[in-house]
Amino acid sequence: MRLDVLNRGYRPGARLLFAAVRLFSGRPLPDAAKLTFYRPDFYGALAKEFTHEAMRGPSAWSVGDRELMAAYVSKVNGSAFCVGAHTATAAQAYGDAPRVAAVLADVEAPPVEEPLRATLRMLGRLTRDGEVGAGDVREVLAAGATPEQVRDALAVCAAFNTTGRLADAFGFELLSPEGYAAGAKFLLKRGYR
Repeated sequence: MRLDVLNRGYRPGARLLFAAVRLFSGRPLPDAAKLTFYRPDFYGALAKEFTHEAMRGPSAWSVGDRELMAAYVSKVNGSAFCVGAHTATAAQAYGDAPRVAAVLADVEAPPVEEPLRATLRMLGRLTRDGEVGAGDVREVLAAGATPEQVRDALAVCAAFNTTGRLADAFGFELLSPEGYAAGAKFLLKRGYR
């Protein structure tokens, strides 16, 4: 059930921005962006800052790797909006849509580096079960990821477990493939701010 909060309750400046986005892009602002403008002091500003740092801050993981993590966490959560958004963004970041599709279909089968594969397994376990233990982290470290990469991956997981659950709770509208591609282009150019 879609909550009406995404359709009303914005300050005049936000409403003007939404109209400008629609005018210049020919598309409405996606619900994920709208949500950050609703009560920005409570959720939006902090969420944008945290997500931007997780997805675009300094990291040994590439932007494509982190977008793939977001897509994978979203897939495990069953969040259709977030799967579409981050699959499109990972595909553009890598310049390799078949690779992204292969990883999302079977994390064990595709040609993905072992540190990333082990990390995706851990993120899937954390998302599905709500916890991971020291053994799970040791497995990722043994596969070649650094402690900093584990920390960075956990930040991506936290951001998209939160966003995916909000997307489903608020009933985010799904976009067309062209809409997801346009959103991906924007996210790769400007990030999550």
